[in-house]
Amino acid sequence: MHKFYIKSIAKTPMHITKLEVQSFEMNVYLVKLYTSDGEGFVFDDKDRPMRFHNSQQVRDTFEHCEVDQAVMVHDSPYDEMIGNPNKAEPSMSMPFSMQQPY
Repeated sequence: MHKFYIKSIAKTPMHITKLEVQSFEMNVYLVKLYTSDGEGFVFDDKDRPMRFHNSQQVRDTFEHCEVDQAVMVHDSPYDEMIGNPNKAEPSMSMPFSMQQPY
């Protein structure tokens, strides 16, 4: 899996075939990129997965990039937490708009 560093993304526009925002509890979002160079997560300057704290921060970070498709993926553990059986589909994927609000 490829590592995309936030420093190089901020300096150079890139073509991203798919941008996947993975949503976790406590307002934590990780971003996985799919490009012609491969697929992988965005990392910070300390070589840790880059944590985004809201969807607007994701839009702002990648606004200079060409993004073909963007989705948000959320995997909720709540069914298992309250004793319901595991879901057949473990995660939910929905379109994510990269368009800046006015």
